[in-house]
Amino acid sequence: QVQLVESGGGLVQAGGSLRLSCAASGRTFRDYTMGWFRQAPGKEREFVATISTSGVRATYADSVRGRFTISRDNAVNTVFLQMNSLKPEDTAVYYCAARGAVTSTDWRLYHYWGQGTQVTVSS
Repeated sequence: QVQLVESGGGLVQAGGSLRLSCAASGRTFRDYTMGWFRQAPGKEREFVATISTSGVRATYADSVRGRFTISRDNAVNTVFLQMNSLKPEDTAVYYCAARGAVTSTDWRLYHYWGQGTQVTVSS
């Protein structure tokens, strides 16, 4: 069982930056692939980024590649999402999620979810 708590969301102007954090409970955090997803009003949940258990391999959605960076610190059971050059279309509720050791970009395959944190980018 893993419990996830996101933080770091807020209101930012276009071109600005935010850093999201997701703190996980449990002793086996290092065994889980971690992902960030987002959902805008009226839209389906979409993949943003995922990171392997060791943190060596990261995968990004085309829409955020080069602007967002996912990272993790297994010593403190936390995954991060650094978001730079934010755009109004990045506005959404951002969720972190965990699944087993195999990475995936499909949100349906993630077992544990945080409550989400709102990111709003003004133009």
